[in-house]
Amino acid sequence: MTRYEDRFWSSRDGLKLHYRDYPGSDARPPLVCLHGLTRNARDFVELAERLSPTWRVLCPEMRGRGESEYTRDAASYNPLQYVDDVLALLDEAGIDRFVAIGTSLGGLMTMLLALQAPERIVGAVLNDVGPCLEPAGLRRIQSYVGQGRSFPTWVHAARAMEEVHESAHPGKDLPFWIAAAKRVMTLSSNARIVFDYDMKIAEAFTALDPDAEQADMWPALEALAGRPVLIVRGALSDLLSEETLARMLDRLPEAEGVTVPGVGHAPMLTEPVATAAIDRLLARVG
Repeated sequence: MTRYEDRFWSSRDGLKLHYRDYPGSDARPPLVCLHGLTRNARDFVELAERLSPTWRVLCPEMRGRGESEYTRDAASYNPLQYVDDVLALLDEAGIDRFVAIGTSLGGLMTMLLALQAPERIVGAVLNDVGPCLEPAGLRRIQSYVGQGRSFPTWVHAARAMEEVHESAHPGKDLPFWIAAAKRVMTLSSNARIVFDYDMKIAEAFTALDPDAEQADMWPALEALAGRPVLIVRGALSDLLSEETLARMLDRLPEAEGVTVPGVGHAPMLTEPVATAAIDRLLARVG
């Protein structure tokens, strides 16, 4: 039995976009979970099922992912467009205030949302991302995004996931990697298992120079000041450094920072240290 309803909203440029809506109390602001670059709503199944129905949880899928429509204009696969799409969802759903939970790209979107609509965010979780991204992590993501591989069985798909991501989740068994594959892949019409996103999302990302000067995102982080903020870092992360985490906590002295042991980019937010920290954050919101 599913715990959520499949719902759709329209982007301002006419795309039909999908989100999962887990029911919860109207007395609290909903949680809006924002996924990473190649991910989708399935990344937040465990978190959403744990927190619903105490909290309403929305898990939108950005354009080009999951059940959301792909765009003909690959240039619209960019964080500012994703933020506009999320704002359109909030407007359409009548959501004035919410808690943002953003993993990787979703964390960047959370900071940009704080810049554009600071009055709407009442709390935020930034999962393994910050204003400065480590070149090593960017290069690693560039090495696999948009490859368009397909696989005959879930075991083959799982082994491919392990090959790419084992450094982030060392020592995990086959069932873990099969579950990981099912989060980010789907069965295609020709019975092959394929990644569940438009390969064109890679175009702008792979064109980036990891060593080039990055856009100044520190004002976007500081836009989260004055509300509960949790910053989660994987101890093995190659995208968010310990130094950047320390700087983030200096800029947001009321924020909490936690490090998930034995995990790289990105924690799944089901680890005990992460779930306890999320519960502390929500108690401050609640």
